[in-house]
Amino acid sequence: MAALTHDVAAVRAVLDAASRDGRSALTAPEAKLIADAYGIPVPAEALAETVDEAVAFADRIGFPVALKIVSPEIVHKTDAGGVLIGLKSAGEVRAAYTEIVANARAYDPKARIQGVQVQQMVPAGQEVIVGAVTDPTFGKIVAFGLGGVLVEVLKDITFRLAPASEDDALSMLDSIRAAEVLRGVRGAASVDRSALAGLIVRVSELAADFPEIAEVDLNPVFATAGGVMAADVRILLGGPAPPPRRKYSRDEILTSMRRLMQPRSVAVVGASNEQGKIGNSVMRNLIDGGFPGEIHPVNPRADDILGRKAYKSVTDVPGEVDVAVFAIPAKFVAAALEEVGRKGIPNAVLIPSGFAETGEHALQAEIVAIAERYGVRLLGPNIYGYYSTWQDLCATFCTPYDVKGGVALTSQSGGIGMAILGFARTTKTGVSAIVGLGNKSDLDEDDLLTWFGEDPNTTCIAMHLEDLKDGRAFVDAARATVRKKPIVVLKAGRTSAGAKAAGSHTGALAGDDAVYEDILRQAGVIRAPGLNEMLEYARALPVLPTPQGDNVVIITGAGGSGVLLSDAIVDNGLSLMEIPDDLDAAFKAFIPPFGAAGNPIDITGGEPPSTYEATIRLGMEDPRIHALVLGYWHTIVTPPMVFAELTARVVEEFRARGIEKPVVASLAGDVEVEEACAYLYERGVVAYPYTTERPVEVLGAKYRWARAAGLLGGGR
Repeated sequence: MAALTHDVAAVRAVLDAASRDGRSALTAPEAKLIADAYGIPVPAEALAETVDEAVAFADRIGFPVALKIVSPEIVHKTDAGGVLIGLKSAGEVRAAYTEIVANARAYDPKARIQGVQVQQMVPAGQEVIVGAVTDPTFGKIVAFGLGGVLVEVLKDITFRLAPASEDDALSMLDSIRAAEVLRGVRGAASVDRSALAGLIVRVSELAADFPEIAEVDLNPVFATAGGVMAADVRILLGGPAPPPRRKYSRDEILTSMRRLMQPRSVAVVGASNEQGKIGNSVMRNLIDGGFPGEIHPVNPRADDILGRKAYKSVTDVPGEVDVAVFAIPAKFVAAALEEVGRKGIPNAVLIPSGFAETGEHALQAEIVAIAERYGVRLLGPNIYGYYSTWQDLCATFCTPYDVKGGVALTSQSGGIGMAILGFARTTKTGVSAIVGLGNKSDLDEDDLLTWFGEDPNTTCIAMHLEDLKDGRAFVDAARATVRKKPIVVLKAGRTSAGAKAAGSHTGALAGDDAVYEDILRQAGVIRAPGLNEMLEYARALPVLPTPQGDNVVIITGAGGSGVLLSDAIVDNGLSLMEIPDDLDAAFKAFIPPFGAAGNPIDITGGEPPSTYEATIRLGMEDPRIHALVLGYWHTIVTPPMVFAELTARVVEEFRARGIEKPVVASLAGDVEVEEACAYLYERGVVAYPYTTERPVEVLGAKYRWARAAGLLGGGR
């Protein structure tokens, strides 16, 4: 796709004129000027101020033509009866002109009628929609989907950040459910994919280049084998851009986060000797958790707290302090934060609630202003605290957790945070950190991603979030981190109220969750559908080796499990390997005549351990097989722990030879399969009892990360 030079000056002139008039929408002729400036193909047209002009223009353009009302006050022309199409003669144009103007005056008597747009009829083609909107989280985003009258019914649409690259645009063509229609069905020719992708790119660039453009709506766009043409262009303008968020450099983020997550000295503001107080719980957790650094209780009414010298103010604490943990009521936080700032403490962890979450926005704005003035980074407020296990740091009023491992977990919600902790303990999932984010007055997910991306103790990051303060910053941090380690996100809140006030087809379709879904995928993030899935993905991904190809093979002792596992393979976007003849023969050598080779490979339920071992060994040995899905069912012939031990032994043997493949297993049977699954999991085989879906889901998550990280073909 050749790069185009855009006429920025022409667009600026149109937008400035609309701004001087105080208008929020451009007229059709203005939209055409902008389309021409950005190389957006539109039909030939002219603005007629009289019936005679309309007839003359129609004759010059060539019949058939369409007529559309032109009025700054009438944005939705069809709703006003202001559009008539397929006019084939001068007489039809005369009648249509009169009808359209009359309809417009009846629709809005105060509307200024500037004339009627006479437009070339567009050749028939596949109707699609291309547009751009300003999302409150991610800023300018570009949209593409099935267009025409079905757009708001089918809602088959996908989104990317603007400006979009050609690769982004081409991926959008393949991301809608109707992608096959674009390639041509039932003898129809494929659309010109390059021209359509180019149109998406140009619309995205237009939106990104001019902040005051709130929405661009090209609907319908007619796509054919010979090119694309936008039959209608609608451009809406927005108000002034919000003030920019304060930005920190990568080095600044890493410096402050290092002192937060690896502190040598912690002050507890509001420390207490009284059991049941948050300040007492935080102190106990720090002391009992074995934090090796200095712990300084701060309380103006105490001399000694839990055997530690107490200070009247943090300014009295000797030496440098890396973190101040606040356990005082919200109304006292601002004054204490001033002292933290004067002391030069770089991080404040604000446990108290009573800020923006309860409507106290001014109080939260005050502490943010104080922190910015002194260069203090804020975690919270309204959080349970945080855990940094490799530092033996438990700075929270909740239950302690000290099982060290590679999973970093974050949450906006305290309740979700404790669910995370309970899951980690039950499943023996080692964590590098558990961090509460609460109101995210300052530190948020992109700061944590930047840190965890560099933290050698973290191998996987899982985040529960209800919103993002700065979607662009999150995407940038995610893209830099995903190349090194997987990110799993549970995005809460799948409904959208934001689309109700949208002024265009594109805006109405840009629901919050739909945008999050596509942009998170664009960033390479693995989105979990629920809390348990997020935790299971985070637990499994560090265990599974990275696949080296797409060929997945199912080996099962039960035909029914094989069918369900096959369904799960398809549901998770994985590929069942087509077994070549020589490999098929090799498997048949180990299974009974009434078994089934192919894929799934059904060894049948009555087979001894040797059959399981031989087929698994063959699956590990053949380099054409890239991942194994095992389906076991409980028999006395091969008991659960026998299956688990032989599977773990084979996988370990090949690992010692440098051959690693992801192996997941579904175990059906009596309660003994639970112990067998735990045994397998501890030895690198991700196994689950009583489910065929979960093991394949986590395998699918591993594949999605491998593609996002560029470790496997297929892109995002």
